[in-house]
Amino acid sequence: MKIVAQRVKYAKVEVNKKIVGSIDNGLMLLVSFTQTDTEENIDYMVKKVLSLRIFDDENGIMNKSVIDTNGSILSISQFTLYGDATKGNRPSYVKALNGKEAIKLYDLFNEKLRNHIKVETGIFGAEMEVSLLNDGPVTIILEK
Repeated sequence: MKIVAQRVKYAKVEVNKKIVGSIDNGLMLLVSFTQTDTEENIDYMVKKVLSLRIFDDENGIMNKSVIDTNGSILSISQFTLYGDATKGNRPSYVKALNGKEAIKLYDLFNEKLRNHIKVETGIFGAEMEVSLLNDGPVTIILEK
C-alpha cells in the first residue's frame, strides 16, 4: 500500500465538472494498493495517517496531527502510484492491484478513517480532476 499525503489549505475533486469531494485544512491522500495488501496494511496506514505530525503547533514546529488540528481528509484512489517506468518510457502497472479487489480495500481504508475524522473521496475508477493548495509545501510518501 502506498500513500502520498499532502498537507493542504484546501483540496477538491471533480468528476464531469461537478465537485464530488472537498475539504479545507487537512490532508489530501493519493492511495494505491498492490497484490500483497491486507487489512493489516490498512490498519497500519490509518494509524500512521491520523498520527502523522506534520501540522504546525503554536511555535511553528510540525508537531501536530490532522486529528489535533480538527482537519479533514480528501482520499483519492490512484493506481498509478504503482507505475514502474524503469524499463522504457511507458509505465507498467502490473504491481497495482486490479480494480475489483482494490475498491474493496479502498472502501475499507476510508471507512476506518471515517471512524476518527471527516473523509471526502473522489469516485473510484473515474476520470477525476484534483485541485489543491499544498500548505508548506509538505508532502510525505508512506508505504507498507
